[in-house]
Amino acid sequence: MITIDRRDALAGIVTMFGASLFAPIARAAGQQVVPISDGPPSAPVFNAEQRALMTALSERVMPTTDTPGAITAGVPGFIEKLLADWASPNDRKPILAGLDTIGARAQADYKVVGSKATPAQHDALLTLAMEDKLPGGADFFEKFRQLVVTGYFTSEVGITQEREYLPVPGRYDGAFPFSQVNKVYSS
Repeated sequence: MITIDRRDALAGIVTMFGASLFAPIARAAGQQVVPISDGPPSAPVFNAEQRALMTALSERVMPTTDTPGAITAGVPGFIEKLLADWASPNDRKPILAGLDTIGARAQADYKVVGSKATPAQHDALLTLAMEDKLPGGADFFEKFRQLVVTGYFTSEVGITQEREYLPVPGRYDGAFPFSQVNKVYSS
């Protein structure tokens, strides 16, 4: 069985996002305590519709392709755990407000609750948020994207299937041919 240290993976995520890292991710990466993924969230963060919409949108940010997507990687649970246990109430506001705004826009534009929109409709709604064409959209999109990417690439699926996991690096080869590189390595 492969043992993955999510905190080590989080440290790599911190360097990827740099100074604009969403506060709960930075807090969790900086702590050397119980891993984020242990156990359920201390309290529910989302109502049922928000949770269903967050789950659907996370799959649109990191969809299933030739590798598993966000849902299979457990990203929705990671997001709720991180927001419940590592985020302040102010940190949660843009995520909750963004989900409510996207849900309202889905109802207005497509006459369905947000979680029941099609993948193409979810893509259109996320694009509106990304382009800041929804109230608070750009702030929501950047923070939500960071949560999804962090959850995915610190999960066992993200580390072992999307990337090549090397628990103990092999020999150093400074002249390794780039044409033989298949995946990005993580350890």
